[in-house]
Amino acid sequence: MHLNDVVKEKVSMVSLGCPKNLVDAEVMLGCLAKDQYEITTDEHDADIIIVNTCSFIKEAKQESIDTILDLADRKQDGNCKLLVVTGCLPQRYQEELAKELPEVDIFVGTGDYPRIAEIIAEKRQSDEQLRYVGDPNFVYDETLPRLKSSPAYTTYLKIAEGCSNCCSYCVIPSLRGAFRSRPLDSLLQEARELVASGVKEVNLIAQDVTAYGRDLPGRPSLETLIKELAALDGLQWIRLLYAYPDGITNSLIQTIKEEEKVCKYLDIPIQHISDPVLKRMNRRSSEAEIRALIEKLREEIPDIALRTSLIVGFPGETEEDFRKLLHYVEEVQFDRLGVFCYSREEGTPAAEMPDQVSERLKRERHKKLMRAQARVSFKRNRRLIDTTEQVIVEGLSDETDLLLKGRSSRQAPDIDGQVYITAGSANVGDIVTLRITDSSDYDLIGEIVA
Repeated sequence: MHLNDVVKEKVSMVSLGCPKNLVDAEVMLGCLAKDQYEITTDEHDADIIIVNTCSFIKEAKQESIDTILDLADRKQDGNCKLLVVTGCLPQRYQEELAKELPEVDIFVGTGDYPRIAEIIAEKRQSDEQLRYVGDPNFVYDETLPRLKSSPAYTTYLKIAEGCSNCCSYCVIPSLRGAFRSRPLDSLLQEARELVASGVKEVNLIAQDVTAYGRDLPGRPSLETLIKELAALDGLQWIRLLYAYPDGITNSLIQTIKEEEKVCKYLDIPIQHISDPVLKRMNRRSSEAEIRALIEKLREEIPDIALRTSLIVGFPGETEEDFRKLLHYVEEVQFDRLGVFCYSREEGTPAAEMPDQVSERLKRERHKKLMRAQARVSFKRNRRLIDTTEQVIVEGLSDETDLLLKGRSSRQAPDIDGQVYITAGSANVGDIVTLRITDSSDYDLIGEIVA
């Protein structure tokens, strides 16, 4: 048998959680593909299955566990010989998982994932369950291979690892370490390679993109990174995700306003509006500062789409606190909104706070906020009728092959609504001008005009 005839082992990856996790998964896939593994999307056909997990809140942990247990069955009814669990869940619960999930062969934390091929090779020499969970201090760079799983025209660019904000409810610093920016040259080199491969839209992600560069020599700013990216030929959209309100400076606002390639869209996780709740959350922004920021953004960039995330049922949240939050949502009218019920996470200061709110009350408040936001979103979308939007075409509609679907520059991948295209033709990845003809609570409908 010739060396070229050796059958490659097949690897399948399931990545859960946020886009930052997805980038980690893509780096692992790139490392494995470089090491002569074959990547497959068919879990039944895979020799090795990797589950890249999230453990940010209770629901994410449960989804991760359910997925692991489901895929463990492939060791009986499929080709799977090795089940590997990576990411935040083993980083947080390595001892418990090792005992409760004997069917898992390897656990890998958030700092060792680039060594995935080496770790799998080591497992070949051992009958023991292996655990690689150390200090989460790794920062990947452009020299590591990355196998993109998102459509060719769009991608995420992770500009930093970890977080140093230490919100009282959040486990991210313990799972991912302190905030660590990637060097500017590393980011630009990766961006150039992505654009050369056909990427038109780059979504900048980190736990807090506004903190970018503060820990680097020379302190390069987010504004500097944006301007350097905007100078790349072929890149058409730059989007900012997860911008903490206290880090949004006048300089950043002007950069978003003036750089044509920057989507007039900003994801600002404010979490609450009541000062007593914000203080217990260890958030650095007050109600007055948040109000002033939103007003400033809309004054400087009138057509900007604003997204936020909120937490209901935080310890000590009174009915008055919640009414203030509900009123604020109805008043300020965010274009997009995500609402989470507070999750009591062991090891966080908030978990030990008095006056924990019942699960029933959390769910009630969640429903009220989402109903209010549905009305707001419908109203915001109706205002776009008879205007034009830049839209990236994503393919045929899931509902019917007679319609195309896409996203406007006001909609981030995966988390916001879609645009349904009822007239005109275009190729996947094209950015076209659409006249909006109708809308629903979260989606837009329109016709290609250019």
